[in-house]
Amino acid sequence: MAQTIYVLNGPNLNMLGLREPEKYGSATLADVERLCGDTAKRFGLDMVFRQSNIEGELVTFIQEARLKKAAGIVINPAAYTHTSVAILDALTLTELPVIEIHITNVHQREPFRHHSYVSKAAKAVMAGFGIQGYALAIQGLAGIIGAKEK
Repeated sequence: MAQTIYVLNGPNLNMLGLREPEKYGSATLADVERLCGDTAKRFGLDMVFRQSNIEGELVTFIQEARLKKAAGIVINPAAYTHTSVAILDALTLTELPVIEIHITNVHQREPFRHHSYVSKAAKAVMAGFGIQGYALAIQGLAGIIGAKEK
């Protein structure tokens, strides 16, 4: 049985391709899902891919990952990065390896985006590589959990 990873996406990421393409590019969330699925498959991993604009729903997905004994989580919490203690607490209680991902380099943006609650629970942070950062994050998570490229 293959290990399962969760790839979780926060608010407004359902608008990729429409939202500020000069910052986020023209790829859609469906493009991100395909990229993540292809990358996970290269490492023999199953993937659960989800997006929500609702903080509590993201917390539920994180708790589900623990209860279903996922191998790890890649999360782009979007704006909740900077505000959500609830997401931090949920990630911490999972005791799973977490990779935080951002499409843009948040440190080149507005000062309020420089702080991340999520980073306190993350093994690593990937920022500024566009959607390719998701593939890099999955590759890094695969290394952490011992999944080998097929």
